[in-house]
Amino acid sequence: MNSESSEAPLNCVITYEGEGADEVPLSADSNLITRTALYVLRCHGQRAFPVETRVHIINPIPLGRGLGSSGAAVVAGVVLGNEVGKLGLSKARMLDYCLMIGIPLSHLFHTATDNKIERHPDNVAAALYGGFVGTYLNDLSPEDTSRKEIPLSEVLPAPAGGVDTGEAPPKPPQDIGHYMKFPWAPEIKAIAIIPQFEVSTAKAREVLPTSYSRADLVFNLQRIALLPSALGRSPPNAEQIYLAMQDKVHQPYRKGLIPGLPEILHSVTPKSHPGLCGICLSGAGPTILALATDNFEGIANVILEMFARTGIKCIWKLLEPAEEGTTVTYS
Repeated sequence: MNSESSEAPLNCVITYEGEGADEVPLSADSNLITRTALYVLRCHGQRAFPVETRVHIINPIPLGRGLGSSGAAVVAGVVLGNEVGKLGLSKARMLDYCLMIGIPLSHLFHTATDNKIERHPDNVAAALYGGFVGTYLNDLSPEDTSRKEIPLSEVLPAPAGGVDTGEAPPKPPQDIGHYMKFPWAPEIKAIAIIPQFEVSTAKAREVLPTSYSRADLVFNLQRIALLPSALGRSPPNAEQIYLAMQDKVHQPYRKGLIPGLPEILHSVTPKSHPGLCGICLSGAGPTILALATDNFEGIANVILEMFARTGIKCIWKLLEPAEEGTTVTYS
């Protein structure tokens, strides 16, 4: 499916095909990618896109499924702003813009489809740098966090932003987030079981408790320490990976949002399904991520059948890490 905007605010016409074609806004002042690009441009004194800018989006990522669609859109927006503005930003500096100085800007980019700026580095760093990455945020100084909101009028034109102040929004501080790329065993591929319903990140976060027991946190920390090593070892040790992917911090609390989740996580194991290495929720869900070295279709079909028993239809995809991350090519 291919859709096109009928107007060109901010000198930008958007066309779109792929996942979410019926719901993604195609106006430059409301689309997440172009709004993000506009923030980057206005931080550098450019109030709009270059004249006659055309942006064609091809999106293979299902929206609202825990597969990082919003993170990928934010990265695309920052890279778009960098390219059309000829800004020459490094990837490290672009990561700062993706994180948007770590302050609550979600109101700025919020729409009915729950678009948001990513305040966590995991999805955006993976999309930007590629491969299997671990991330963390630096502590910011009081000076860096003193400004709590960026008015719409500094980023969006009227009427979306109200009266245009003409002021430039603040640039993010340097080196907000950092990443480390881990080895990934070449035998391991990812089976994504994608239910045909959405779970918003906000809703998935609401069901989490405000505090955890020491035992549950220790349980997760012990396994997190083992997981990067286990996933990088070739040949993979399926039992070790399966145990390292166990969780007591978020999956138990999200079972009410995803029918059949506990049964799937507990019954699909390396012993019962040869080739499987580990299984978990992908992000906030509802997608199930199963890591495997073989028997991909067989494992997928078992999980599809388990979802079907609860009346949920799914599709599945076989995925591999995109090691290069974000790239820019010219034709």
